[in-house]
Amino acid sequence: MALDFPNSPSVNDSFNAGGKTWVYNGTKWVLLGVSLNQTVADGSITSAKLAADSVTSAKIVAGAVGTTDLAANAVTQAKLAANVSGITITTTANRDTDIPSPFTGQFCFLTDTSVLQRYTGSAWVVAVATAPAPPTALSGTALGTTSVSIAFTPGADNGSAITNYQYALSTNSGSTYGSFLALDPADATSPITISGLTIGTAYTIKLKAVNTMGAGTESAAVSVSTESLLVNYLVIAGGGGGGGDNGGGGGAGGYRSTVTATGGGGTLETALGLNTGTNYAVSIGGGGAGGQVNMAGSIGTNSSFSTITSQHGGGGAGGNSVANTPPTTGGSGGGGEGENADNYAGAAGTANQGFVGGSGLNGSGGGGGGAGAVGGNASSGSVPGNGGAGLASSITGSSVTRAGGGGGGPENETAITSGGNGGSGGGGAGGLGTGTAGSANTGGGGGGAGYNGTIATGAAGGSGVVILRYPSAFTITISAGLTADATGTDGAFSYKRITAGSGNVSWA
Repeated sequence: MALDFPNSPSVNDSFNAGGKTWVYNGTKWVLLGVSLNQTVADGSITSAKLAADSVTSAKIVAGAVGTTDLAANAVTQAKLAANVSGITITTTANRDTDIPSPFTGQFCFLTDTSVLQRYTGSAWVVAVATAPAPPTALSGTALGTTSVSIAFTPGADNGSAITNYQYALSTNSGSTYGSFLALDPADATSPITISGLTIGTAYTIKLKAVNTMGAGTESAAVSVSTESLLVNYLVIAGGGGGGGDNGGGGGAGGYRSTVTATGGGGTLETALGLNTGTNYAVSIGGGGAGGQVNMAGSIGTNSSFSTITSQHGGGGAGGNSVANTPPTTGGSGGGGEGENADNYAGAAGTANQGFVGGSGLNGSGGGGGGAGAVGGNASSGSVPGNGGAGLASSITGSSVTRAGGGGGGPENETAITSGGNGGSGGGGAGGLGTGTAGSANTGGGGGGAGYNGTIATGAAGGSGVVILRYPSAFTITISAGLTADATGTDGAFSYKRITAGSGNVSWA
């Protein structure tokens, strides 16, 4: 059938006939689809020459355009933006400018972070999840003696929500770390709490974030220390009793302290670092009984707190022209007795707790040793010795002197009728017939007794005391069996004075 082609056609004019399309190539009419790539000039077919949707998938044979139809490297960097290579972008910032109008489902690979992202229609998201980035800006705060709080800025979750954090601890300023441990229970919100730590310890800590892809890289380190429950103490034992019949004064109870001074001329002791929620034993020593006739006074009883024990005060010597008993050692030693040629020397004290007692002479007793000074010796004129001085402590915020030695008893065959003075800090004075008891809760020694024609009985020593000073941020609890008669606050510290019994204390 002859075709009636249009006259004077222009290049690329088309003509439909018999269900076929012909195109004028500038020389002749050719059937569309035959050597089109050789006969159609580059750029001659434009979108303006094609009706909307005129080229459909139905008009293209499946697989008609294959990789063999494109020359190798046909798409070159020169034909793309200078910083675009396929779907790779150098930085996140370039992504936003080089792909200003992304389509939903479009992918972009960030070469500097090795993250593949996908456009959701409103935002770019990680297309393939990876382990999360580390948290930044870590800061630490102590939450008590065994736990700390770590605040931080979370890192990117990299496509999978962060579900927990791991931590590693160093106690040598970051030289070495333990294994990373997961928070249990899990906690994915800043700040996190790390528990089970040691009281008063400096830690260096690193974190890792965790998601479904595992733990990410570790953060920079942060340093923080747990609080110290440092408890200062004054522990004084019961004082020794004074001796009977021209007896020596009782020695003061042992004196141990971390505040102001400690007994026997020793250096201050170190405060105890304790744990909250733990029971610590406390026991208050009683004073020793005074001696009768020719008997020495009884020793006091030890006082203790946790690992700290103060020794009982020593008993003063007792005696007459028929029989006598020597003084006994203790926290501070008891004073000696001096009946005729006996002249007992005072007994020794305990190092860093108290001093030696004074010696007796010519029937008069020596003074008991005190926490702050030796007991006085009886003089040649049958003047009894004074008790050794105690020590002052400001553990409660004001200065109080305790643990003085008892005074010696007088010689009954002379004009001396008064005993030696008790040492400052609760020491009892000596006297005819009986001495004066040491003051309660000071550990003062009892005064010795001089014979006055009847039974001469030395006086009892004073009971001991335990005073605990601790940071006011903590609360102390004492158990049944203990008696406390004073609680107070001195600035950032509080104290508890325990005066009797045995039991436990704890802090929260």
